[in-house]
Amino acid sequence: MAVTLSAPSERLPLSTRLAFGAGDLGPAIATIIASFFQLYFLTTIAGLPPGLAGTILLIVKIWDAVNDPIIGWLTDKTQTRWGRRRPWLLFGAAPFGLLFFLQWVIPPFDVTGKFIYYLIIALLFDTAFTVVNVPYTALTPELTRDYDERTALNSYRFAFSIGGSLLGGILHQIIVGQFADQQTGYLVSGAVIGVLIALPFLWCFFGTRERYEPEPGSEELSLPDQIRYVFKNRPFLFVVGIYMFSWLAVQVTSSVLTFFIVFWLGSIPQFPHVSFGLTFNTVNDLIPVMLFAVQGSALVFLFVWSAVSRRIGKKAVYMIGSLIWIGVQAFLFFLQPEQIDLAIILGLIAGAGVATAYLIPWSMMPDIIELDELETGQRREGMFYGFMVFLQKMGLALGLFLVGQILQFSGFNENLQPGQQPESALLAIRLLIGPMPTLILISGMVLTAFYPITKASHAETLAKLALRRSERFDQARSGRKVEG
Repeated sequence: MAVTLSAPSERLPLSTRLAFGAGDLGPAIATIIASFFQLYFLTTIAGLPPGLAGTILLIVKIWDAVNDPIIGWLTDKTQTRWGRRRPWLLFGAAPFGLLFFLQWVIPPFDVTGKFIYYLIIALLFDTAFTVVNVPYTALTPELTRDYDERTALNSYRFAFSIGGSLLGGILHQIIVGQFADQQTGYLVSGAVIGVLIALPFLWCFFGTRERYEPEPGSEELSLPDQIRYVFKNRPFLFVVGIYMFSWLAVQVTSSVLTFFIVFWLGSIPQFPHVSFGLTFNTVNDLIPVMLFAVQGSALVFLFVWSAVSRRIGKKAVYMIGSLIWIGVQAFLFFLQPEQIDLAIILGLIAGAGVATAYLIPWSMMPDIIELDELETGQRREGMFYGFMVFLQKMGLALGLFLVGQILQFSGFNENLQPGQQPESALLAIRLLIGPMPTLILISGMVLTAFYPITKASHAETLAKLALRRSERFDQARSGRKVEG
């Protein structure tokens, strides 16, 4: 007679959901500011050539390829009275905030000295980012085994993430706008936001409790074996590609958007300008409005797509969102400087597509981890989420590197004002905002079409896991040896 096994419901209190979600505030704020303003700061304010600025981020990601999986592996091995993941949040919060601030200091060095300074700080900040973000992303399955509750936790996480993106982008512009000297504005913004991004990790630490229990008879693998098993997981390779293309499109667009607004939309004298009841005295006033349009729309569509995916599935949602997103990116290439109203409308529409980049790849991760547990007998969230965080930062760095190199090749001059850039540089900016993200998103759609895990196959995996756990715990209680 067949036996149906089901896991008990583990609904978490609202306070735990909020504390967990708050843990993504810091990384979201830091990421959005780096996406939109880091390349702009390094070139037009700190005075580095675009090629050198982009190279810094690429070198950092080579280091990232090492530290993300190692930190993930270490968190899997960590055993404390506070759990496996949470101690990393407690002790990593302060260095994370301090090193964020140091990125916006302009040292009194020549170009070579500045390059070395920003490279060292970027390497240290990337390490601090990994120390807090990898264990945080791997915390979800530690809080509950309930599949639906994990989905709810991720909804709170992404709500805080997009909210943090909105807060960070707008707050940064408000602070910088208070100072006539942009160097001072960026310095003050770095200090304020450095404190702001560290504090939510303390909330997450004190507001959550881990419930990890190792499976009886599970055998610990070495780091090389862990990495080998991660990349033997075929569905994970699909998600790696989908996530990489999604975030590369996000980061290329984010990296060039400030240039597009300042040097293309601001290339003709049309300010002050009134749009939708808002007055833009300078082209820089348009930047926070565009950020709010994209991220605010993404926040709303996060919940829309979450509801729709329960009816039509994750793959279909990603396809629809990508098609909307592609339409916007393609249209931006043809946008003219006087069409500011249309630019804001396109930003609102783009948010519908951007939301799928947040939601869909991360919602696929629990499916993959359950399949890996079935095949290996281990839960290795740290390793899987470590590689996912690495890919998020790789997308950021690769986007910045590509934008920096293409701008330099096109003749972009960081010392020229809006309306003074050569036509070749303006064409490069338009190509980066339109055709390039379009091609990247099409690649992600192709991978999504062939993603192998379905709702039915995942349900079968859960049933097999439940049966095996029941058998192993019964054997453990009876004192019999469990074979791998």
